[in-house]
Amino acid sequence: MSIPSPFVCSAYAGLLLAACASTALAQTANILSPAAANAVATTDATTLPAVTVVASRSAQSLPDVLGDVTIIDRHALDAAAGDSVADVLRRVPGIQITTNGGPQTVTRVFMRGANSNQTLVLVDGLRINAATNGGAAINALALADIERIEVLRGAASSLYGADAIGGVINIITRQEADKPFAASASVGFGSDRHLQTQLGLRGRTETWRYAVQAGYAQSRGTDATRPDYFLHNPDRDSYYQRNVTASVGHSWHPGQDLDLQVFHSRINGGYDAGLPWFGDRSVQSLDGVQLSSRNRLSERWTSTLRLGWQRDRLENRNAPASENPDNPPDGVSRFRSRQTQIGWQNDFALNTDHHVSVALERLAQHVGGDLADFSQWPLPPQYVDYADTRRHTNSVVGVYRGSWQRHHLQASLRFDRDSQYGSQTTGGLAYGFDLTPALRLGLAASTAFRAPDFNELYYPGAGNPDLKPERSRNLEASLRYQHASGDIGVTVFRNRVRDLIAGFPSANIQRAILEGVTLSANQQFGNTSVTASVDLQNPHNADTGELLPLRAKRVARLGLSHQFGAWEPSLDWYASSSRRDTSSGEQRLAGYALLDLGLGYRFNANTQVQLRWNNVFDRDYTLVSGYTTPGSNVFVILRHQM
Repeated sequence: MSIPSPFVCSAYAGLLLAACASTALAQTANILSPAAANAVATTDATTLPAVTVVASRSAQSLPDVLGDVTIIDRHALDAAAGDSVADVLRRVPGIQITTNGGPQTVTRVFMRGANSNQTLVLVDGLRINAATNGGAAINALALADIERIEVLRGAASSLYGADAIGGVINIITRQEADKPFAASASVGFGSDRHLQTQLGLRGRTETWRYAVQAGYAQSRGTDATRPDYFLHNPDRDSYYQRNVTASVGHSWHPGQDLDLQVFHSRINGGYDAGLPWFGDRSVQSLDGVQLSSRNRLSERWTSTLRLGWQRDRLENRNAPASENPDNPPDGVSRFRSRQTQIGWQNDFALNTDHHVSVALERLAQHVGGDLADFSQWPLPPQYVDYADTRRHTNSVVGVYRGSWQRHHLQASLRFDRDSQYGSQTTGGLAYGFDLTPALRLGLAASTAFRAPDFNELYYPGAGNPDLKPERSRNLEASLRYQHASGDIGVTVFRNRVRDLIAGFPSANIQRAILEGVTLSANQQFGNTSVTASVDLQNPHNADTGELLPLRAKRVARLGLSHQFGAWEPSLDWYASSSRRDTSSGEQRLAGYALLDLGLGYRFNANTQVQLRWNNVFDRDYTLVSGYTTPGSNVFVILRHQM
């Protein structure tokens, strides 16, 4: 069954919005963000609108944003007890997730149908997409470390540079408290001997602020592969995770702030690599350090200087060469990615309605690894490093935001000069028109690109140093109605991607069209929150018409939560249509539906317990052929703060 035309869907949605507009209050509220039960932030009429930076690189009230943005706040993250970052993102409109056998394994994020390496992921503004394979190791991140997550859907290279074809995920770690000292602790237990502990210290004085968060989690896990899969090893694939974030800041004068942020996360997870049977492990570590100085130079001029360093290390620990000649002598293959990031951004408030931001950036990347070179086959492979291990990018970006009564405009232009693949210029233009004080029509156009990663360029036997960057052109239209107790919206998009990298060895041989419609709604009925979204999309190969693998044409989400007294039960329902397997041909992975339940109880202002029951009906479903998915599982966590 093919999806409806985006323009037909838009017409239906427009009628629905018009009906809502005629009966609801004409007041402004947040743009769509699924409710806490659906792992997304909500507000009521007395709550100040959320502030986001991801849509324009500077702070904006969420109702003023022209981009397609969702914010996941801390309350929502707490409600997702025991879940992974991927589990939370799956409940966000426009996002689909796959894993290779559990939360500790390779995790892919498909935003608006784009490839997983076409979504840029930031942690406190530092990019964590590895230069080796282009992906972001969100499986290594701990949910308890995160204060909030901002999701920007749509091509955004004109704001953030390479890799933002599908969008941007901006992860902000835990922040300081609003008092001199605050402490928090949590401990949770669940199915498969899942243990999770966390301890945090935070505070603020007149001139100093600090936050420290540390945690540990483990699970004996389940078998990562199915018995009939050729890589199957009949064992439990456990994982062990540790995480630390810390920040310290000093305001040495009003408007003059200096901050240091550090994060470390490491996950040691089991997976199956076939015969000879071995306790195969994948150890992924993410580290980041950032020093920033934010200085208000005048009433209308703020300057921010950032220096950051980020490292991604991956070790696959398998049987040594004595047991499998194709493996390294010690059985450990290694991939290392190090990125140094420097940025200087100047924000100018021309007046209350017009703002300009100008930034200079430099990104230096350095990789290393032990890569299997089979050029002497049938002899055992030699393990070598990348032929080229360094590159750098210098960039300049400008952003303008302005409003004239009912008219709103955002324009961005960016120039990137890369030492390997040359110059790229990208732009974005978004326009919003207020049909009524609560109903806004939006139109946007933008371009984006993805730089070839080092594996695509230099992996022995598979790399191609002559690759060109992938490029895209995105068009979208939206209609969004916002009122005091909810909102409803529709977004229609079409993103045309060319010079897609595929094949063996790598080549720019494909084109893709990522098109679809997202319908979303959020409503507060007293103490009851109801959220819903439907994605109708058709990400396909422009040459063959074939659906891109592992992506569904139709996804529906429903979230319910109700608060009465100290209790807060919640429900999440997720349904996906079938998907094409990674193999060629028409092999399909069946559609599925999942029901998750939650129950929170607050003993007092400082102590609460959260229960989560995922996959209530124990559905057996497949995300990637040959790999298992979690069955019915329960997790309970106790939190206390002071």
